[in-house]
Amino acid sequence: MSDKLLEEIPSLDLADFVSGDPARKAAFVQALGEAYQNIGFVAVKNHGLSDELTKRLYTATQSFFALPDDVKSKYEIPGLAGQRGYVGKGKEHAKGRNTGDLKEFYHVGQIVTDNDPVKEEYPDNVWPAEVPDFESATSTAYKLLENAGKNMLRAIALYLELPEDYFDAKVHNGNSILRAIHYFPIEDPDSVPADAVRAAEHGDINLITLLMGASADGLQVLRRDGKWIPITALPEQIVVNVGDMLSRHTNNRLKSTIHRVVNPPRELMHTSRYSIPFFMHPRSEMDLTCLESCIDEQNPKQFPDITAGEFLNERLIELGLKK
Repeated sequence: MSDKLLEEIPSLDLADFVSGDPARKAAFVQALGEAYQNIGFVAVKNHGLSDELTKRLYTATQSFFALPDDVKSKYEIPGLAGQRGYVGKGKEHAKGRNTGDLKEFYHVGQIVTDNDPVKEEYPDNVWPAEVPDFESATSTAYKLLENAGKNMLRAIALYLELPEDYFDAKVHNGNSILRAIHYFPIEDPDSVPADAVRAAEHGDINLITLLMGASADGLQVLRRDGKWIPITALPEQIVVNVGDMLSRHTNNRLKSTIHRVVNPPRELMHTSRYSIPFFMHPRSEMDLTCLESCIDEQNPKQFPDITAGEFLNERLIELGLKK
């Protein structure tokens, strides 16, 4: 692994991995692994989402969040720990904090189309009647991002010298979430807590996160020397980062790097920011025990054994979404 401190996240082309060319594939695997050992983030093009779909999805998302709060709240379903439908303003906070983030969001979960019994574990999705295209746009994007995520995990498996299909069964009908986020306008910055931010520093819970381009600046990642650097991606790229589950499974060989969304300058606090991450989760029964190949004298086992479902439950409590 390079000890170089990066000023920006590396850019990769997923077409190299699926090209059928062994040299291009191997180069992609090596570059991805090095980036994930170094900073935990990459920007990726040729991920399968079209510009047209991205525009449709953002249009539907903006239309939903433009609805009055009392209409949006109809889709906030008690007892689901925020795993489907709407979660209102300021209700989620980062682990270790009590101040809510300056955001509201909408969750779409796994769409099981076969006879997999795991379907019984998942609540039904909730669709806003006021935005007819929301279901179609989010469902289509969900499956495309899930497919891109499977290819990324195959590359990760090869880098870890595991079988290429190591993650395939573990993420088939996994508990993944598409989250449409609205960082809402603040007309009076003095009216919110002094420490309130759009998204406080945190690591993601899941295996990997695939983030479609955000509509404004603000996303930053904490480099290992303590410097925050901006995450930037070209319009045709998505950002893909390591989550805590993958970091844990690899005994922190691959880095789940702390990141945040900072507030804009005070004069721009009255503006909205939209973002749509896809949190790729495995099935709840996946064993996150540290891989033996990632444990040695220099890197002894750092985490107790746990399943993905148990780990998710712990985090939802820590984030204030579950009691």
